[in-house]
Amino acid sequence: MLWIKSFHIIFMVAWFAGLFYLPRLFVYHAQASDTISIERFKVMERKLYYGIMMPCMIITLGLGFWLWGGYRIGFGQGWMHAKLALVAILVAQHFYLGKLMSDFKHDRNQHGHVFYRWLNEIPTLPALIGIVILVIVKPF
Repeated sequence: MLWIKSFHIIFMVAWFAGLFYLPRLFVYHAQASDTISIERFKVMERKLYYGIMMPCMIITLGLGFWLWGGYRIGFGQGWMHAKLALVAILVAQHFYLGKLMSDFKHDRNQHGHVFYRWLNEIPTLPALIGIVILVIVKPF
């Protein structure tokens, strides 16, 4: 079980790195005006999303459900329900970032760099803090 927990945390950290970095790329992409930079950002965003973030999310969720169902960790406890709610928000955030990436890919971006600066921190940071506290402290 400790190996599964370890890999769950490793892939969660990698997924979070992408959740923080992709909106930062969007900030720079929204500010770019030359074709070379715009095309470079499209490649970077695609590789980050599909090459790192998507596999890490899938592995994180798979290992998490393995721990939850197979080892019954947190099963039926309030802290786990709260954690799962935050994870659901992160999954929604992940796919929303994918939609925004698609908008950039097709040159349909509707937002400025300030929007992406807010998107970079607001949804992800509280979820990270909340999940870590819930798992370590188990307040309820």
